Amino acid sequence: MKLKQSVLRVAAALSLIGVNVAFAEVDKEGAPQSMAEMWKVIQAQQAQINQLTQQLEEKKAAAKTVDVSDLDRKTNVLAKEVEKIRTQLFIPDEVEYKSEYGLGPAASKIYKVSKGLSIGGYGEASYQAKVDDKAGTQDQADFGRLVMYLGYKFTDNILFNSEIEFEHGTTGKSGGTVSVEFAAVDFLLDPRANVRAGMVLMPMGFINLIHEPTFFFGNNRPEVERRIIPSTWREIGVGLFGELAPGLSYTMYAVNGMDAKGFSASGIRGGRQSGSQARAEDLAFVGRVDYTPQSLPGVSFGGSAYLGNSGQNQTFNGQQVDAFTQLYEGHVQVKYRGLEFRALGSWGHVGDAAVLSAANGSTVGSENYGWYTEVGYDVMPYLFANSTQYLAPFFRYERLDTIASAPTGFADDLSKDREIFQVGVNYKPIPNVVIKADYRNWDSKGGDLPDDFNLGIGFIF
Repeated sequence: MKLKQSVLRVAAALSLIGVNVAFAEVDKEGAPQSMAEMWKVIQAQQAQINQLTQQLEEKKAAAKTVDVSDLDRKTNVLAKEVEKIRTQLFIPDEVEYKSEYGLGPAASKIYKVSKGLSIGGYGEASYQAKVDDKAGTQDQADFGRLVMYLGYKFTDNILFNSEIEFEHGTTGKSGGTVSVEFAAVDFLLDPRANVRAGMVLMPMGFINLIHEPTFFFGNNRPEVERRIIPSTWREIGVGLFGELAPGLSYTMYAVNGMDAKGFSASGIRGGRQSGSQARAEDLAFVGRVDYTPQSLPGVSFGGSAYLGNSGQNQTFNGQQVDAFTQLYEGHVQVKYRGLEFRALGSWGHVGDAAVLSAANGSTVGSENYGWYTEVGYDVMPYLFANSTQYLAPFFRYERLDTIASAPTGFADDLSKDREIFQVGVNYKPIPNVVIKADYRNWDSKGGDLPDDFNLGIGFIF
């Protein structure tokens, strides 16, 4: 019995050595140097284990001649060596949440695994109270969304990434949906030029790409990045992305165009096709460039453009039109110590707006625009010097008009010309969880709109 126990101890120790030596080939960043090198290490260690196991079996068969005390001594020495290797090996337990290729930090987890499955996600819930109750308005509580990021890395250079979103808690009531927010295959060819194909996010603005609740102020996404730049905006397409020079990145896609039948006085948001049997008679181009100068840490700026016909070979009020749609935006972001500042401006144009207005029964603006600026500051270091928590009061101002110019013969809707003053606070007990409170003051040229108070929670993993 003592001999059998010793043999088992030796075999277990040898197995641990094989595992730890394989992990010892991990580089400083915590990822294998390459799959080929890892495979060579595994093969070499397996050969050693097989050889030593055979020797142990031979000794076991000749048990009468085995010096059990000597075997115990060697086993103890081996166990100590294994423990030594294990204590010297460093494997990080915490996941570093960092944006990759323009995607949100949780959505970028797939780029950090060596191979196989990656799972992440986020969620947010909120309570909204209307301050100036009017007919048709009411307070509400909503689990806005629960999102799962699922990715799979097939090889070092080919991976799949996706986002599946459950909105408003259920599909059993009006407004609840389950949607694929994006699902694409990346071919990582070169830092300067990589290929992405599938359902892709339009690379415009801040929020459409990075919309996880811990990375923006307030419970609601900026209205400019909902009504002028539709979010979440995704279409079927293929294109390139990469980094042309240190700090200079780009993304460009050819995608199916929008459907102008969804355009209205509220803007072009309803024209998104979202990959659901999308009409592709008309295609569109979208491109983005960002620059993060190495000489100015924390500063980034860039712009994007969308151009394409939206008529989709359909008849509008008895006519076929191109409905050429343009949308442009520019943005800048500054992060310095506890300071966070953002500014974004966008302008759009819709061709054949008069024909679309007559056909859609709603004034479609031939031009639209919006801009906002916001600033927040983490004051926690001034309250508790050694705290790792985060507490940032913030202020945001927005101005937007989905009918900046009405087509000839159609009336402008002045209620669409809006400005919003917002104040609030974001509190993070840990980086993965945020508690938010904010107040929004709404106004328009068509008259005052109800203000709202919002309280919510969000998380990522």
